[in-house]
Amino acid sequence: MHRIIPALTGLAALALAAPGAAAQTSAGEPIKIGAVLSLTGPGAGLGQPERAGILLAEQAINDAGGIAGRPIKILIEDDGSKPDIAKNKAEGLVFDQKVVAMVGPSLTASTGAVGAITNAEGMAEFTFTGLGPKIEQSEKSLFHVLPPQELNARAMLEYATKSLNVKKIGILHDSGYGQAVLNSLNALREQYGVEFVAVEKFEVGATDVTAQAAKVKAAAPEVVFVIATSPVPFRNARQVKIEQPIVSAIGSASYDYVRGIGEFADDIVFPEFLVGEDPKPEQAQFVALFQKANNALPKNFEAAGWDSVHILAAAIAKAGPEAKPSDIAAAARGPYQGAMAKYDFSKDDMTGIELSSYVFSKLVKGKFERLSFVAK
Repeated sequence: MHRIIPALTGLAALALAAPGAAAQTSAGEPIKIGAVLSLTGPGAGLGQPERAGILLAEQAINDAGGIAGRPIKILIEDDGSKPDIAKNKAEGLVFDQKVVAMVGPSLTASTGAVGAITNAEGMAEFTFTGLGPKIEQSEKSLFHVLPPQELNARAMLEYATKSLNVKKIGILHDSGYGQAVLNSLNALREQYGVEFVAVEKFEVGATDVTAQAAKVKAAAPEVVFVIATSPVPFRNARQVKIEQPIVSAIGSASYDYVRGIGEFADDIVFPEFLVGEDPKPEQAQFVALFQKANNALPKNFEAAGWDSVHILAAAIAKAGPEAKPSDIAAAARGPYQGAMAKYDFSKDDMTGIELSSYVFSKLVKGKFERLSFVAK
């Protein structure tokens, strides 16, 4: 299922090894990989599932013998959803712990902070954000296991205009991830022939956005885009009686956020990649493995955590366990079929995910139902 280049197909046997099953011995000095995630704070709904996928991948790879007989060790730090803390944690991992590569962070602002460190070192960083700020395009060892914000914006517009057949859109977005997606929505607006009748922003971590939601409602849109990494705007949108369809971006497609939305969760539509209740055939084995290990269904962020570790393991296997971080980064460039999506890290957007990889889901009684709509 997993492949980065033909020379690494031998590592594919590690990719879906069941943790604890037919375990082999991995000895020698561990190969250390750093991870900075939002395990607390507003981004915890992303960081916690990412951590679950990372830990499952670490165990699966080590149970299968590690890399050239050496185990991998993931050193995970919590940035509290704050970019300054993310930077400090990354510095400790890179300069003190001497990790050979990084995964994370979970949030856009933290990605920029950590990316400045890894880029200067030529170190591979597989982040759980989509390519957003232009500065990221110059950081050629910063890879993305989630799609660029332009693609997120395009997927939302595809559904709104081709499935719902609407033209008047209201937007409720946060000041981080939401702003990055909004910038892409503005660039695509004329191409899709839509009008943004209201655009309201709130700060990341805001606990009440009813005032902004009320302004969106007053503009009488045909559909409302909610772009955030928090359940708050969804609750508030329904509390002010926004009855139009709500379309979100992938950043809110987690079970943690669904629990936070509570009674208001039904009928929200997500362009995403993995619906655990109804996975695509190539995702079914990963879903079953995760469910067995965690007694829960995975979604995009668990799969992204799993993919990031396996991509790095493949790159380390190619470059050699003693390779310099810059050589590992170079080895990561190429195609890779992951549990979440098909990537190509040789592409300019440093992810290679295409629009056709998206699936569309709707929340029904707190569960995700995969829709028949396909973006082309």
